[in-house]
Amino acid sequence: MNPKNLLTELKRRNVYRAAVAYGVVAWFLTQLTTQVFPFFEISNSAVRFVVIALAVGFPIAMLLAWVYEFTPEGIVRTEDLHPAQARSIQRATGRVLDFIIIGALLLVIAMLIVGRLPFYRQTGESISQKSIAVLPFENLSEDKANAYFADGIQDEILTRLSKIADLKVISRTSTQHYKSAPENLPEIARQLGVAHILEGRVQKSGDAVRVNVQLIQAANDSHLWADTFDRKLTDIFSVESEVAKAIAEQLVRP
Repeated sequence: MNPKNLLTELKRRNVYRAAVAYGVVAWFLTQLTTQVFPFFEISNSAVRFVVIALAVGFPIAMLLAWVYEFTPEGIVRTEDLHPAQARSIQRATGRVLDFIIIGALLLVIAMLIVGRLPFYRQTGESISQKSIAVLPFENLSEDKANAYFADGIQDEILTRLSKIADLKVISRTSTQHYKSAPENLPEIARQLGVAHILEGRVQKSGDAVRVNVQLIQAANDSHLWADTFDRKLTDIFSVESEVAKAIAEQLVRP
């Protein structure tokens, strides 16, 4: 099929509208689950399942939008409709999709507005004590290229912590715009909805690595645990494992 004809056909069959509608609704559902699931102490694996299911469902939804149409008689294949009837139904379907897009966008805007209201913001009493955010690790090495190495250590620690069922771990996407060692930890913890903050510094020289980590209780800005690890590059994974284990002992113990 000619690419120009393909684009025209995608527009005629409302595949573009379906893609936008699906994207807006999927984003709304993702935001809803990330805010509601932690309130009921549902593990992060459930949130990941929702995100993966929505991602897998996208190409399936686009295929269905291309192949089928909604008619008063039910769902039928587009190819089985008379061209004039197909155009009329597709215009009606387009209007329905427009309403879905507008409605979902209004819900998203309402969620953003409500989330900023003072009465909606989480307080220290409502935040689970088994919750943590891992801030970006600071690169202390002179070689700025080692910033990727610091990011890698942060990612690995996040991955190991997220496997602890009783622990709520904020994703890297939500923490990446915060700098390491911020001045107002309680405010950052309140924004992220966590009781604890993990911050760290990484210094790499040759095949030697030094990792400093601090676990901080945000409510009173006090240190619960801190340690320094000096390792060779070949043994760096043990540091990530030790940090995750130490945090689990501090936060998930009975």
